[in-house]
Formats: sequence, structure tokens, C-alpha cells
Amino acid sequence: MKLIRFQCNNKIFYGVLESEKIHRIDGDVFGEYTVTEECVNLNDVKVLAPCQPTKVVAVGLNYSAHAAEMKDEVPDFPALFLKPETAVIGPDETIVYPAMSNQVDYEAELAVVIKKEAHNVPKEQVWDYILGYTCLNDVTARDLQRIDSQWMRAKSFDTFAPLGPVIETEFDPSSAEIKSYLNGELRQHSNTEHFIFPVEELVSVISQIMTLRAGDVITTGTPSGIGSMKRGDVIEIEIQGIGTLRNTVG
Repeated sequence: MKLIRFQCNNKIFYGVLESEKIHRIDGDVFGEYTVTEECVNLNDVKVLAPCQPTKVVAVGLNYSAHAAEMKDEVPDFPALFLKPETAVIGPDETIVYPAMSNQVDYEAELAVVIKKEAHNVPKEQVWDYILGYTCLNDVTARDLQRIDSQWMRAKSFDTFAPLGPVIETEFDPSSAEIKSYLNGELRQHSNTEHFIFPVEELVSVISQIMTLRAGDVITTGTPSGIGSMKRGDVIEIEIQGIGTLRNTVG
């Protein structure tokens, strides 16, 4: 099932996307809800980021090929950092190129959306705490990342966490193709089967460090092929079984 968050007549709703139709949801997608018979056309609404996380917990170097292109060792423990909630934007919104950077990169990633509060969750119970999965672009000011001893500034600018377009609740994160396209040209192409740390391990480990809230996002690292964007570029993140997240750089 594809959950979608949208704005219609100045009100915000959740719905279930079926083809080009959205069936409005009554209730809380992170709790109890029903799918109503009320229906709107996808083209008649504004699609929003599919959740409003209190934090985005990001994982670096989760594909060995990406670690190699960054000239880093494959980590023994997930390399973690945070992106703030103010970095989140939705589909077709603009990634703002910050004035203090001269190199802004795209990073295609599979993102996990947490369903309920999670703390010290064993790996075998992780699936009970996941609502579904979506696409994320871990936008990075690469020149600033090289300068700083940690990644906060490079990863945390407003608009640096495009998210969407839907939350797919029926998805196998162990084997799905992931791609990025810059101005229609394929730049990244891999499969989540190449994860160093699988989803269940990431969620369990992170929940041992910090409490995860409903709607929080864990993003699982990018494959090789990262590169730079410039103002006016269109960047698309495509994940098999979820859809395509499209944003413009401005």
C-alpha cells in the first residue's frame, strides 16, 4: 500500500495512492485509521513530504563501492549522523544551493519510516516498528564536508533532505534497485542487496542509541556514483517498488 500525504483546499490529509487516484484516510497512519470512499485525482493536489520526522538519522558508507569511491574503509559499525527536521522537503520542491558552498552533491537512498516509539529494539522485532519505506536524497555540501571534522554543516542545510513521494508499506528492503538521474541521465544504479548493514541491524542499533519517534526517518546510505548538482538541475531518485522523488536545484 502506498501512503501519500497531500494538500487539498488548504488542508493536509493522508491517503492511499492507487494509480492516479488518492483515497483519503480518516485517522492516524501511525495508529488506527480507515480508508474512506472520498477520492481525489493526484494531479489536483500538492504532494507533500510523506511524514514529518523529529529527526532524520542517516547512515554513511553502507555500500562498499561507495566507501571505495570516498577512499574510506568499510566500517565495522554504522557511521551515523543526523539531519534536522528543517532539512526535509517534499517532491517537486526546490533544493536551495547554499551561498557558502561551491559543491552540492546528490545521494540516492532508501529511507525507513518509523511507525511507533522505538527504544532498545531487538533485531528480530524491528519489523513491528516500521511503517514503510520511501526515497530520500541525502544532499551534501561536499566541499564543506571535506573541511569540517564532522558532517553536521555539510548535511544539515534547509532543503537538504528531499523525501517522498510515498510511504510503501509492502516492500522488501533486502533487494530493490535504486537509481539516481541527473537531468535525465542515469548516475547511480545499485541494489539494496549490497547493504553492508541491513535494515534490521540499523534500526536496532540506532534504537539502542536514541529513542525513535513515530514518523522519524532512518536513511540507509547511498551507492557509488555520487556527483555534483548545479542550479537549474533536476535530480530524480528512483527506487523499485516505491516510485520517483523529483526535485530541482535553485
